[in-house]
Amino acid sequence: MPIHDWTRVPAGLFHDFHQSWSIRIKDALNAGRLPKGVTALVEQRAGPMEADVLAIERRTKPPHSWATGDRGLATAEEPITRIVRRTTKEFYSGRANRIVVKHHLGRTIAVIEIISPGNKDSRAALRDFVEKTIDFLRAGIHVLVVDLFPPTSRDPCGMHKAIWDEIAEEPFVFPEGKDRILASYETGAERAAYVEPIGVGDSLPDMPLFLTNDLHVMVPLEPTY
Repeated sequence: MPIHDWTRVPAGLFHDFHQSWSIRIKDALNAGRLPKGVTALVEQRAGPMEADVLAIERRTKPPHSWATGDRGLATAEEPITRIVRRTTKEFYSGRANRIVVKHHLGRTIAVIEIISPGNKDSRAALRDFVEKTIDFLRAGIHVLVVDLFPPTSRDPCGMHKAIWDEIAEEPFVFPEGKDRILASYETGAERAAYVEPIGVGDSLPDMPLFLTNDLHVMVPLEPTY
């Protein structure tokens, strides 16, 4: 199926696709593509610890007395200002799935990250994603990044360039008609990037996912898409 232009749909719709695609990729990897003793799992990206703690507290603790009793000057009415902005993009990116490949002893050896709109929606979000990817590579975890969104003012040359600049600053220009990117990173004594620029309407190629420095499997992106 040709790649859709996901910029034309609401973030919530892509989030739903993102979650189901992650599961299909995971199932395909576990259906004989991974060697014995290695398993692909779907995990939710971890958000800030404070947010997770607050979510648990809201489910397990009764509300504070000030929230249910006399609230003084506090009001539930929506405040009125000249300009109001709202977004759910960061909400969705923080709750998106990632696919992790684990050794049977529990060690994570590889990760597949599917970019969400919220990963590019602010400088902080982009920086957090790049830093997390670099943290994986420094920890010896191989990474495959799937970015079906065009560059923004925060990643004008695409997500791969933003990541690779943290390793080795090198020029990168998209080929004509291609503005999405697939990039597989091999880590070890020598880091390598296997990059495939793509565009809307293209078929998705299979991409390598490294399990060790000299062993990889091909991830079936098109059949699962």
